[in-house]
Amino acid sequence: MLVLLLGTLGLQPGWTQTNALPSLGNSEGISLSAERKLGDRIARELYRDPDYLEDPVLDEYIQRLWAPLVKAAAARGELSPDLQARFAWRILLGRDRSVNAFALPGGYLGVHLGLIAVVGSNDELASVLAHELSHVTQRHIARSMDEQSKMTPWVIGSMILGAIAISKNPQAAQGLIVGGQAAAIQSQLSYSRDMEREADRVGYGVLTDAGYDPQGFVGMFAKLQQAAGVNDSGAYPYLRSHPLTTERIADMQARLQLSNAPSRTPTDLTQAMLAARAKVMSQNSVEALKAWTQDSKATSAQATPAQKAGALYAATLAHLQLRDTAAAERQLQALSALAASTPEAKRLVTLLQAEVAAKQERFGQALQVLDTLNNNQPLQRPELMATAEALLRLPTHPARNSITQQLREQVTQAPHDAQAWNTLSRMLALQGQTLPALRAEGEAQMARMDWAGAVDRFRAAQDWAKNNRLQAGDHIEASIVDTRLRQVQTLVRESQTER
Repeated sequence: MLVLLLGTLGLQPGWTQTNALPSLGNSEGISLSAERKLGDRIARELYRDPDYLEDPVLDEYIQRLWAPLVKAAAARGELSPDLQARFAWRILLGRDRSVNAFALPGGYLGVHLGLIAVVGSNDELASVLAHELSHVTQRHIARSMDEQSKMTPWVIGSMILGAIAISKNPQAAQGLIVGGQAAAIQSQLSYSRDMEREADRVGYGVLTDAGYDPQGFVGMFAKLQQAAGVNDSGAYPYLRSHPLTTERIADMQARLQLSNAPSRTPTDLTQAMLAARAKVMSQNSVEALKAWTQDSKATSAQATPAQKAGALYAATLAHLQLRDTAAAERQLQALSALAASTPEAKRLVTLLQAEVAAKQERFGQALQVLDTLNNNQPLQRPELMATAEALLRLPTHPARNSITQQLREQVTQAPHDAQAWNTLSRMLALQGQTLPALRAEGEAQMARMDWAGAVDRFRAAQDWAKNNRLQAGDHIEASIVDTRLRQVQTLVRESQTER
């Protein structure tokens, strides 16, 4: 499970908050740079979590929702230029079926696949992201940590990581933090009710200014309220860290009435398929996968097209993971017919068709399928990554050079894209470009903040450059490697002194 952090640390039975959180407006407890360093440290641990997920399709989905929110927050003055420049503003996906999202120090956000799986519209998911974004822009994390101002950021980070271990596995936390001390820490690191109300208010404005339907907030609140009315078995940890009070619900309903917002947009085919992808990827036991394969058969004739599309997508992906490719293709055929008239839904189906072909090691067919999405334009990231993966499995192909160049452009535009760096490294190695390939491996480790791994790869690149005759362009690459190695060695020393 991708662990629950800071904003998601709920109170333990028998413990109360003995120290009130700082009043709103006081965010001087920790500097921007110190908070970013603390967030980097926690993010490094998350990148190592086996359930940290890199999925180009879902990554694109969440980023498309996220980018307008950040832009709107900046335009409204909620996000200062200094804060925007200093913080990471990255979202990490976790392969966890629980309904949860959380803000971390330094502008990192975590989203569980379970949340994506249950939302009924893009607006509902965007409302959660807007709320968490507002916790960051209003410096709620810094305010919450002000009570621990006498501790160093390293100690605070250790406390958070201890609570992480407890939320994952109580026995695993023994070396970090134990017993009642953990419960006390969890109570100290939770948000206050005033902060929740402020995040609602600011988040509502950000959501609407970003062009989303404010009904998304109400729709998400309705889901959480329904979950709160039943015995929560742990599937909705978001409720424990963000208590849904009647006051919050009433306030949001009043805001909606004043805005004269239209009725909520129904779930569309694209969103239903993305929710289905998240659902299947978050619960990949054999029993769960078999259940998903039956959902499409149980879908009633009265089901909406979106419901049918979600069930068919889930069944296709589940059959694929069960290695029943014949059944996957049958479900895919029905899904393709359903999505034929909706361009974005058709695109998702085409990507799934390529995924099915690649699973059967029919990589040439996968490329042909993906080529229908090309339109002589630079590929979007999911198409680019899928095309590169297929090319890596073929002996030769005329598109290899152009895809390598597009990967170079991708990492130039998004230098923290570790998955793209890794794929670029493999493409370069396949073409005999050893030095650039080793450098790309180091950049991938840098993107995941694995400083030791980056040092290892950059040193390997240096050794190769010393022992081999450099070709055209290699001298520039070697100079970049030298610079990057010095930079990462500085980061290693800084992390050691912080202890």
